[in-house]
Amino acid sequence: MRAVDIIIRKRDKKELTKEEIEFFIQGITKNTIPDYQASAWAMAVLLNGMTAQETTYLTLAMASSGDILNLSKIAPIVVDKHSSGGVGDKTTLVVAPLVAACGLPVGKMSGRGLGFSGGTLDKMESIPGYRVDLSEDEFMRQLHQIGIVLTGQTGDLAPADGILYALRDVTGTVPSIPLIASSIMSKKIAAGAQAIVLDVKLGYGAFMKDLEHARQLAILMVEIGNLSGRKVRALLSDMNQPLGKAVGNAIELKEAIETLHDGGPHDFREHCFTVAAHMLVLGEKAANLDAARGLAEATIKNGKAWEKFTQLVKAQKGDLSFIENPDKLPSGSIEDAIVAEKDGHISMLNAQMIGEAAVILGAGREKKGAAIDLGVGFHLEHKVGEQVAKGDVIIKIFANEQDKLAAAKARLMEGIAIQSEKCAELPLFYGVI
Repeated sequence: MRAVDIIIRKRDKKELTKEEIEFFIQGITKNTIPDYQASAWAMAVLLNGMTAQETTYLTLAMASSGDILNLSKIAPIVVDKHSSGGVGDKTTLVVAPLVAACGLPVGKMSGRGLGFSGGTLDKMESIPGYRVDLSEDEFMRQLHQIGIVLTGQTGDLAPADGILYALRDVTGTVPSIPLIASSIMSKKIAAGAQAIVLDVKLGYGAFMKDLEHARQLAILMVEIGNLSGRKVRALLSDMNQPLGKAVGNAIELKEAIETLHDGGPHDFREHCFTVAAHMLVLGEKAANLDAARGLAEATIKNGKAWEKFTQLVKAQKGDLSFIENPDKLPSGSIEDAIVAEKDGHISMLNAQMIGEAAVILGAGREKKGAAIDLGVGFHLEHKVGEQVAKGDVIIKIFANEQDKLAAAKARLMEGIAIQSEKCAELPLFYGVI
């Protein structure tokens, strides 16, 4: 078997076999297939697509390129969730302890933010001492002991995906739906969860800008899950405006803490309860979504979710005093605001532009590995559809550097629109696959 023949077959719109895909992925992993051939193959996939079966073979080949965790020793069902990224999306910080407190183990490997999309690990690292580098043994031990883990990717999980993603990033092949789906699902399968809830974002602040492409991606990932013997459900959710009111790192952690104490913004609470309900149904802790929703709400109200979050932070060596007294968390030394320039209704809070403004402040990173400022960020005082009067504060800004503040304000102004006519609030969800 030769790499060039496999490239030619995909170039000519042929369906690749399991053996051809495994050969190609093994070659990428072992460096016996050079970058230029891997890039040519990725471009052929981008242009000609893959069937669900091909994409499943690709997913499993990438998952098998490294370690695959066996979580069946921990519990009959361990559940995981994945968000396709967004602005203000601190859902994992609430949903993971909430679901774990209901007796369903959650083993979560999260990532750092890159570009305008925030990273769960960065938010948790606002807590001094919190470890995000657990070993595979530590991951398994903690999951067994307290039923929850929230760490960075551990061990040698799906190394082929890392190699292929780096090539896609520099060859214009990132937008391929089969390559996106296999990248996400290979890591989820390698991480060992038997049930997975996918939160597929769409809109200004999402990778998928419209419902059609988001639905295509969701359907494909659910099909991969089914063909791989996993229970998978995908939610299509809005990312035209940020989720909740906080955008940043420590500021988002504060909002998550507030929500775990039965507070928090309405849209964020609803999003968390919906995601948690689907996880509880998939994990067989509730017979239907209504029962699951009731269980989730009760776990917040009786303090069990907060107790589980505290267990998580303690187990991973975080300083508990920072979550018990969130005012100790970092915050920008300079406060400013964007105010309404006229009376009307907010018709746009462009999530991408708000996310980019957060990066300008220092809350995100343009390059992998760059340092970030955990204390800076925004608090949205109003959301799309709400009425404002001239002079009302729309967004509070927390910054540490005056020049970055000026640039961030300019970017924020581009993403805000006010119209005289009343406009509808944005939906939270567009459907379930």
